[in-house]
Amino acid sequence: MQVSGLEVISHPAAGVRAGPPIILVHGAWHAAWCWDEGFAARLAAHGHNVHAVSLRGHGRSTGRRGLWRVRIRDHVADLRRVIDAVGGPALLVGHSRGAYVVQKHLETGAAAGAVLLAPMPHTGVGPCMARLLRRVPGAVARIHASFGALPIAATPALARSLFFSARMPEEAVRRHHARLQGEAFFAYLDLLGLDPCRPRWGASPMLVLAAGADALFTRREMQEVAAVHGAALEFVPGMAHDMMLEPGWETVADRIAAWARTIGTRREKPHRPDSARWANEPAGAIEQTGALA
Repeated sequence: MQVSGLEVISHPAAGVRAGPPIILVHGAWHAAWCWDEGFAARLAAHGHNVHAVSLRGHGRSTGRRGLWRVRIRDHVADLRRVIDAVGGPALLVGHSRGAYVVQKHLETGAAAGAVLLAPMPHTGVGPCMARLLRRVPGAVARIHASFGALPIAATPALARSLFFSARMPEEAVRRHHARLQGEAFFAYLDLLGLDPCRPRWGASPMLVLAAGADALFTRREMQEVAAVHGAALEFVPGMAHDMMLEPGWETVADRIAAWARTIGTRREKPHRPDSARWANEPAGAIEQTGALA
């Protein structure tokens, strides 16, 4: 369906509805397609109406021609249009930069709950880009030289190094790489400090799901995101940045559905900064992430 020119891929709940509607928000260089490889349908199978939005200028949404001048606040407005169209409090699931959009919405807006997948930190993209400049300077130059018109990954090999693990089949990497697109350059400048995020601690029930082999964001950044929001923090060992596409994505979707059941009947008490927990790991044996040092 379309909401004010925005592509929204919807999956109705299977059987009896078990919780709030879920809105899925993609990250940079992606669109709603990234949720439509099984992830959205699996959440629907758990009893949720699920809606994956392509933010303006992405996927089949309008605005591609002027994407370079779109701001983060414009994408927040897009999200709010979909929330209004869905009706009622929704569970917001944001991935990477989409998680930043969710965080910006929660500065003043409401949600039934929020799940941040491999989130861009509330502090923005500066440290990440500094790490990428050391590791893949050509990719960073590509973004700046094209004013965001070209995706960061020029080749499937680079797409794998940024978004996928070695376990991802090569055919899948090539297929997903072909769908990557350019980005909003002004929004990128917002993420460098023009439009900083101002989190409201405990504003919404929140779960941060971190990717253990994330090549973009570090473990410490994930801890800081959870702490500043009073969110629970869990870690999926061995998973790369694109958690909705990586082998094992089913575990991530099932975890979101299980957590959603806990917010349907009660509001979670915000977690103190020292209460972050790492799933599936014995104490003292936390796996080192694949994040850039």
